[in-house]
Order: sequence, then structure tokens, then C-alpha cells
Amino acid sequence: MEKAIVLNIQRFSPHDGEGIRTTIFFKGCGLHCTWCHNPESQSYKKEVMVFEERCKQCGYCIEHCERNALREKEGKIVVDREKCVMCGDCVENCPYSALEMAGEYYTTDEIVTEAKKDMIIYDESNGGVTLSGGEVMSQNIDFLIELCEKLDRHGIRVNIDTCGLAPAESYRKIVRYIDTFLYDIKTINEEIHRNHIGDGLEKILDNLKLVNDLGGSINIRMPIIGGVNDSDLEIDEVLGWLIDNKISVKQINLLPYHNTGSGKYDRIGKEYKGKNLEIPSDDTMERIKNKFAESGFNNIFIGG
Repeated sequence: MEKAIVLNIQRFSPHDGEGIRTTIFFKGCGLHCTWCHNPESQSYKKEVMVFEERCKQCGYCIEHCERNALREKEGKIVVDREKCVMCGDCVENCPYSALEMAGEYYTTDEIVTEAKKDMIIYDESNGGVTLSGGEVMSQNIDFLIELCEKLDRHGIRVNIDTCGLAPAESYRKIVRYIDTFLYDIKTINEEIHRNHIGDGLEKILDNLKLVNDLGGSINIRMPIIGGVNDSDLEIDEVLGWLIDNKISVKQINLLPYHNTGSGKYDRIGKEYKGKNLEIPSDDTMERIKNKFAESGFNNIFIGG
């Protein structure tokens, strides 16, 4: 049976759509946002994460690595990620849980089993399951449709949280199974997108128009990053694009940037490149919220 790589299954989530939800975070994304607070979600492969604060330098992980992919340097455990084959031996043999494996493979049945554990909560709160990422829509679409069909048989409603960078045909195939698309719009400026997020802006916007044209229910989620996309000009461009393209929006969530995920980069051997990003002030967030309201949008929330 086919499997997909999942980063995390988060239960009792109140922020990924209506009601209380179980959110399935799939691993892998084609974007590389400077501010990404889950860098371990970007790769489509398993990754060993090193929690330096838990490590006692006992050396057990080094002893149990047959690939010689671990070494001690300046009192820290360093992973040679070219040698590492993600076998998990180092994780299993660390007595202090200083090593963890990011990513695990699941079948659709295994995901459904996890989701069914909270069915009584879905019923009481009008909740359900949210498929997220990484970028869930870049996973095998046949796997996702099979998963949605099985959830539907149990009466479990499904949302999708997406950045929009995925094949258009995947959205065409899955839209009829989805209650609400939580669709990220970060900017419509090509230069800002390329410098801070990656290629693919045109595809992202085209897919949003496609979901809208197919009658999908849409919540827009816009991360607000100080000095990047928080100016009046940037917000006006986004508003103008949504209005010009007649995007029917049920809800707007404005998400202020935070740097709480910056410490995760060291754990997977990456450099955090968002050190100069600014946390938007409360006044800035209110100003942007008011601009959306003045443009005729309803159900606008800061955070969520």
C-alpha cells in the first residue's frame, strides 16, 4: 500500500479551520520562505534533528552509526547529511532524546485511524481534519483523494492548507472533496516573491483563480512580515488583485511574523536567513486589517 511522508499529526488544533481539528502536516514544500518557522517541513525526505540543549556528549549515537555520519565538534554533535541514510539507529540509541527523526511514512488507513480518535470532538465543535504541510498539494494526488474518500466515509470533513505551488490538475481533482481551502497569499510582487519565497508566483495565483472558478470555499491567510510585505503599497496590490480577479473570500487571517522557529534551523544543519526580518507592530496589524475591511472584505482576523 502506498505511503506518504508525514511530519506531524497535531490533535486539538483550533486554528486550521472551523471547530477543533486534527491537522496532518505532510513533509515537503517547493518554496523556501525566509521566515519559514518549520524548516524541517521543506524537504521531502526524513531528516535527523539535533537538540543541542539535551545532548550530554555521551557518544552513544556516534558508536551506533555504521555510516560514520556523526561526529563531535566543539562539544556538539554534527550530522554529515551527505552520509546519513536516515536509518534511525542514532535516534534509537540516544538515551537523552537529543536526536529525533523528522518525518514518518503513513498509509491512508493509518492516517484515518489517527483522525478517528477525535470524532466526538469533531461532532461537538463542527471540526474535522486539515491537510497541511509543507505543501500537501505537492504530494501524490491519488493518495490524497483516497485519503479524502476514506475520511468522508466516516463523516469527517476535510480542509486543505496550501501555498498554491502544485499542479493545477491536482486542485481540479480534489476540490469536490474539500470544505475549505486555507490559501496562503504572501505577496503578488514577483521580485519580493523570488527573493524571499522562491519561484512559482504565477502558478500560485493561477491556482487560486482556478479554485475560485471551481467554486471552492476560500479562506485567505496572509503572513505579515515587517519590511517585506507590510507597506500600504504591498497590501493595496494584494487587495487589488483579489478584487480584480473576483476572488470570493469567506475569511481573512492576517498572521504577524514571529521568529520562534529560528532555533529549528541549527537542528537540521541549516542557516536561518531571516535574522533581519521585523515583527510587525500591533498598530501595523490593525492598519492592514482596516485596509481589508475598507476594501469590502469581511471576517478579518489577526492571527489564527
